[in-house]
Amino acid sequence: MSNQPITRTCAPKWYDVPDEKWNDWRWQLAHRLNSVEELGEVIHLTDSEQQALNTKGLFRVDITPYFASLIDPDDPHCPVRRQVIPTARELDKFESMMEDSLAEDRHSPVPGLVHRYPDRVLFLVTTQCASYCRYCTRSRIVGDSTATFKRSEWDAAIDYLKRTPQVRDVLLSGGDPLTLAPKLLEELLARLREIPHIEIIRIGSRVPVFMPQRIDQEFCDMVAKYHPFWMNIHVNHAREITPELRAACDRLTRAGMPLGNQSVLMAGINDSVHIQRELVHELVKMRVRPYYLYQCDLVEGAGHFRTSVSKGIEIMEGLRGHTSGYAVPLYIVDAPGGGGKIPVMPNYVVSQAPGKIVLRNYEGFMTTYSEPADYDAHAIDYLDAQARKRLEPGQSGVLGLLEGERMTIEPAGFSETHLRGAEQHRLNADPGKWQPLGIGTADRPLLTDVQVAEKINHEVE
Repeated sequence: MSNQPITRTCAPKWYDVPDEKWNDWRWQLAHRLNSVEELGEVIHLTDSEQQALNTKGLFRVDITPYFASLIDPDDPHCPVRRQVIPTARELDKFESMMEDSLAEDRHSPVPGLVHRYPDRVLFLVTTQCASYCRYCTRSRIVGDSTATFKRSEWDAAIDYLKRTPQVRDVLLSGGDPLTLAPKLLEELLARLREIPHIEIIRIGSRVPVFMPQRIDQEFCDMVAKYHPFWMNIHVNHAREITPELRAACDRLTRAGMPLGNQSVLMAGINDSVHIQRELVHELVKMRVRPYYLYQCDLVEGAGHFRTSVSKGIEIMEGLRGHTSGYAVPLYIVDAPGGGGKIPVMPNYVVSQAPGKIVLRNYEGFMTTYSEPADYDAHAIDYLDAQARKRLEPGQSGVLGLLEGERMTIEPAGFSETHLRGAEQHRLNADPGKWQPLGIGTADRPLLTDVQVAEKINHEVE
């Protein structure tokens, strides 16, 4: 990248601020806008925006001067503006609205740590952000200074990780980890890197977008000490990509950090094939891989941002095949109730028959792929057995069915419900000892859930 100075992105209100202050991320944090009066000096607020800003109890508002400078002051439909300035529509209730739509609190063994997937955890290290997105999934805690995480809770999370060897990947989030004091953040990274079984450390951050001044060379040099280290940034619209963000991403990639992007699909902001295509093209030009496009969560205050899932599938139809494969994100519905991330995409399998599969491409061209008649799926069994490292019972899901570890996945209470209150007798044997007949093979019999758990626990011991 050129060493020429970057012309700063700045609204007229801050023209007189010296570069040394404007480019200081601490100055950006200290001069955030959050009131009708302050925002009114930069933006021509609508009646709906003024009503929301004057409403008590609404999710916190704070906007860095840099990000406020990206807003069109005269356009209430500006896609940057609508992400950070509330409107009266946030007060509207909607069906299925939830406080904790992803059930993160239910999967939290210690405060701030969410262990939803077998080998990775989400570590919430702060409740503070540089600016606050109006669709925030964690608005129940984010922005609340009284809910901030204590050092004792950090200690409890580190202790949990030390005694949970199946965890190999830790994602730091919050709030935004890059709002932490640099010494605190480095201390946390150092403590995580001391745990032998943690292979990957990741950060999810919108700070490079809200406040690219934070991504200075000092930060990049510090993070480089703790590789392998990954970062996902959060850009929703190409208007957020400025020379400052490009320079920040360049510094990060030169420090050896792989970058991905997570965005949220939002009505009236980026729910367009053409807008999404422009976004992903701009991302890959600065070496940021589009990673996830999220369906908007069922969170309070975000109902007016939600689109249909069919719109997301339409966008995927307009990206896959129409642009580079590495520019196409996964479209994800983060399942309400704690089901985790579910990828959703157009169906490219038209039909199947023994030995053949009919596929279609993005143009509608259809073709037949013939499958090998002599394929032996068990030829890999010896190497497969050496590679198996499942240290925690359960969570094998559909793969467990395909691998023959179990025959069914049953809802909670399924067996009890279907016994209809009957007493045990010779024809309703203990389900924990039941073994299906005529299914599987002698060397790979199907197992019940109870047998799977016993088998795994024995292997771990």
